[in-house]
Amino acid sequence: MGKVFSPEFKGQVCKRIVEGGEKVSQVSLELDIHENTLHNWVRTYKERNGRPFVGSGNIKPEDAEMKRLQRENKELREEIEILKKAAAYFARTVK
Repeated sequence: MGKVFSPEFKGQVCKRIVEGGEKVSQVSLELDIHENTLHNWVRTYKERNGRPFVGSGNIKPEDAEMKRLQRENKELREEIEILKKAAAYFARTVK
């Protein structure tokens, strides 16, 4: 397995390249990180508009919100099914 870098470190390196105007090749030699790795970091940095990188094992905030909404949706559907069954049960007993 390769080296593992913190999201903060990746962000600092990308800022040096994108905002500081340093060359990827120069930073690569200085930090002993392969140029392709730095290009991938910079691409991700630009795609995320400078927002912090997601650490390993963590998910993006928008993905976390999607999961929360999916879980809530599932719970609400289950509650609706329970209420339908209860309504049908009480409808039978009232007659």
